[in-house]
Amino acid sequence: MKIVVVGAGEVGFRLVKTLSTEGHDVNVVENNEERAMRAEAELDARVVRGSGARPQTLYDAGVVSGCNIDYLIACTERDEVNILSCLIARLGGVKRVVARARSMEFTDSLDWADSLGIDMMFSPERSVAREILELLSVSSAVHTAELLDGRAAIYAFRVAQDSPLVGCSLMEFRRQNPDLIAVVVYIERGDENDIIPNGATVLKKDDLCYVVSYREQVWRLEKLFQLKTTRSLKRVFIVGGGKLGFQVARRLRDAYKGVEVRLIDKDRDKCERLAAELPDVLVLSGDGADEGLLSQEGIDEADGYVAATDSDEVNMIYCSVAKSMGARKCIAVVRRSLYQEMPDHLPIDAVVDPNEALASVILRYIRYPGHSKALSIIEKINAEMLELVLPQDTPLAGRALMDLNIPQGVLVALVGRTRKNVFVPVGKTIFEPLDHVILFASTERMPVAAEFFGLGWHGGKHGHNDP
Repeated sequence: MKIVVVGAGEVGFRLVKTLSTEGHDVNVVENNEERAMRAEAELDARVVRGSGARPQTLYDAGVVSGCNIDYLIACTERDEVNILSCLIARLGGVKRVVARARSMEFTDSLDWADSLGIDMMFSPERSVAREILELLSVSSAVHTAELLDGRAAIYAFRVAQDSPLVGCSLMEFRRQNPDLIAVVVYIERGDENDIIPNGATVLKKDDLCYVVSYREQVWRLEKLFQLKTTRSLKRVFIVGGGKLGFQVARRLRDAYKGVEVRLIDKDRDKCERLAAELPDVLVLSGDGADEGLLSQEGIDEADGYVAATDSDEVNMIYCSVAKSMGARKCIAVVRRSLYQEMPDHLPIDAVVDPNEALASVILRYIRYPGHSKALSIIEKINAEMLELVLPQDTPLAGRALMDLNIPQGVLVALVGRTRKNVFVPVGKTIFEPLDHVILFASTERMPVAAEFFGLGWHGGKHGHNDP
């Protein structure tokens, strides 16, 4: 496909890198000279210098009347630039236009996108807030992403030294826990090659296992992998009163009765506004690493500490301070891919990346139009989870899983037949029309899986262009 990306910041850079690798013809528009030079040096894409809000700049990028550009993706840090870029592109005949929206008012409903003629507007704060809440709720998990509208999810658990799973094959794991709705889909094993496991795979101490599970049973997984169960959240600190900090605080307040939420920000005026909007949250004006303030507010008994300021470096340092003072789980918001591995080097339990979340959701929309809510991209392990619904006339109906000859490297992790009937399929499982199927595969293999199960994939070398 032919694609124009406006903005070569963290989000745009990731998008262009992925899209060009997949074989798409990509032009990137960037106004900042340093970013433009980086894009030219590191990306297989044509770079056009200038503002995406100027018709002449987009003209230079190929947006002209009657053009055959499939997508324009506007992902700068300024909403007005993104919106105007999309409007100009729409007038130029671009087939689909997508905008990043930093202001969440634009994504509260589809009305704004519809009225502006924009196919989709994305803001990652809500999905990232959900991820943070899930990480706080399941303290042993180092990564999580929801599936089946929250009924299921993928969790990353490390195998503790004394876990009963050490030395246990996955076949034995299933046999010993027949009523546990869970399947291990990927294993990171230290310096060894990572593993897409099968029944004969034997778990080892310190394996980081990515497990797809029914949400209501995650406590059993935590006990098996880590020999402990998360206690109910009693006290959580959030540092940074921006959009993301506000979302996390509000969700905590709504999800957990009696939880003590302390929201800290240096800006006194912002704190006054937050206190008015969140009457059940204790809003404090101060420094999130002030040891006196943290001690006074009971950091040593905190179940969670979330650093969500605008600075990646500040968030990591703040989390390290809070961890040293006794906070049970510390989560840092980072926006640069460089910092994804920081939990391996600093006393930080988990990191979440809004830019990765935004790039992922835009990639879903491009690859699977109409299924943009159904894909979880796990960048760290270069893998994807795809949720799809078998059509009423699916040729798979009435056939057993063992007879399908599913492409190698593709796992059917879960099947949802009704809202309450979610299960791990076995070889004898017979598919039915309208089954919700959760697939796991590497990013390279997912297009093959999608086509096998009857879902068209819009992707360069692996798929076809839009008509």
